[in-house]
Amino acid sequence: MASIAFRKGWGAEYVADGSVHFRVWATGQQRVALRLPTGDRDMQRHDDGWFDITVANVPPGTAYQFVLADGMAIPDPASRAQSSGVNGPSVVIDHTRYRWQHPHWAGRPWEETVIYELHIGTFTPQGTFRAAMEKLPYLAQLGITLIEVMPVAQFGGNRGWGYDGVLLYAPHAAYGTPDDFKAFIDAAHGYGLSVVLDIVLNHFGPEGNYLPLLSPDFFHQERHTPWGAGIAYDVDAVRRYIVDVPLYWLNEFHLDGLRFDAIDQIEDSAQPPVLVEIARRIREEITDRPVHLTTEDSRNIIALHPRAPDGAVPLFTAEWNDDVHNAAHVLATGETHAYYQDFADKPQNWLARALSEGFAFQGDIAPSTGKPRGVDSRAQPPVAFVDFMQNHDQTGNRAQGERLITLAGAARARVLLAALLFSPHIPLLFMGEEYGETHPFLFFTDFQGDLARAVREGRAQEFKGHAGHDGETVPDPNAVETFTRSQLDWGALEQQAAQRWLTQTRDWLALRQKHVVPLLSRAQGHCGEVLATAPGFVAVCWRLPQGTLSLAFNVGATPQPLPHLPGNTLAAWPAEHDDLPPDAFIVRLDQGDHL
Repeated sequence: MASIAFRKGWGAEYVADGSVHFRVWATGQQRVALRLPTGDRDMQRHDDGWFDITVANVPPGTAYQFVLADGMAIPDPASRAQSSGVNGPSVVIDHTRYRWQHPHWAGRPWEETVIYELHIGTFTPQGTFRAAMEKLPYLAQLGITLIEVMPVAQFGGNRGWGYDGVLLYAPHAAYGTPDDFKAFIDAAHGYGLSVVLDIVLNHFGPEGNYLPLLSPDFFHQERHTPWGAGIAYDVDAVRRYIVDVPLYWLNEFHLDGLRFDAIDQIEDSAQPPVLVEIARRIREEITDRPVHLTTEDSRNIIALHPRAPDGAVPLFTAEWNDDVHNAAHVLATGETHAYYQDFADKPQNWLARALSEGFAFQGDIAPSTGKPRGVDSRAQPPVAFVDFMQNHDQTGNRAQGERLITLAGAARARVLLAALLFSPHIPLLFMGEEYGETHPFLFFTDFQGDLARAVREGRAQEFKGHAGHDGETVPDPNAVETFTRSQLDWGALEQQAAQRWLTQTRDWLALRQKHVVPLLSRAQGHCGEVLATAPGFVAVCWRLPQGTLSLAFNVGATPQPLPHLPGNTLAAWPAEHDDLPPDAFIVRLDQGDHL
């Protein structure tokens, strides 16, 4: 991968003679000046609302701001780095100066993928890119193949999940510099690990968003998302900003893919839709390695995830499958509040359907809304779905941030972990899940003043009387303690219970790579079948071109008779029986003539 600067429409970039070209779209301003340490310079205004200026002899690391007509100094909305927080000066970055240690990294195929979702700020005590690098050997030895980093675009304050980013091109300064993030990705490649980044293109956060001052046309005021006015994706300058964001991260940071957050909130009237344009450009422009693009979408649609006749992926690779998590959660915990009510009636049936066919809801009426949700997903290959038993949302969006092991107990959590890892869907582990982490993952922010109060009160009101939690008990998102409680407890690995859990996860992942992964490259749709269900019990199989994989697990209260599961046993817990006892699983593989 050559270190060639990615040329974007917005922001500051070096041009051929070593000068820096600064560019910003500001239809709401008659005058914009560029502030450098050497003084202010008026930028040239064009009829289409763009302002630009080229300045010679600007060394990398130079701080700069845009100064509006009223004298207000703001960061570059396309800043590549910030000197400190979201409101301070931006920093000129020369991406060609980084020397890659693994420039010929060729990536890994999607069917091998085991995802490990982590939050940089809470993954280590230091909460930085450099500190996270020290854990890369551990993840490689565990059997992880792909690290998914929660959003790192600069957001307000030092602490946060990252989904309220406002400077979408700049790595969060509290985590480190752009070179620090590159070093993390570079080192991961050295250990054979792919890295993808979670990005948010559906809204901007509440602090540090100066785009309404620069260009009110950036937003459609008449259309709203849950987080504010909708982005005007059909406006050319806006579209260029949004489309360039994923290409920028992939090109400059040598990432192996992206996860697109809550795309159901991206409403775009232009043709082709902005997400299709993004995917097409990525496929056309990056051909030296596999690029894995996943989506989160509550609609249960498949239109963005087609497969070519030869199995190639022309747009997006896979979709996060909340249905698997939600059905499994109800099955294991009995909780039926909020969206879990959709799975309250026979959750084992919903889970069996999701495992065998993709989505549970395929046009069925969802009780939580009274409306149909989803489409027929049976034709999708198993690897078009990313499954999980927990993730940042499903833990952190609980009032107390409890993990599944706390809610359902270790025995049930272990069985569901096995079901996740032996399914032919793509599995995702949330950081710490591999050793049975019990620390919560809470919702945390670092806002001040009225915004802090609004977030605190809104969070408490959201959970008042919800799932047995009194609103007054909800941790204050802005308290430092809420953040520190969410950090992983690496000291737990000194305990035998955590070591046993970790060893078991590692062993199961090794079995997955040896026996399940070889079945997946040619796997197609219409391969799953529900064999049996009962309260707490699921048995399914997948008839794949290179063998039949069967899985049965029981998190119910009584033993269940096993249907016919052909082939050899790959794994069983706690031991193999004719009937499957509570808190047990078995997985078998029949390769017949394929042996």
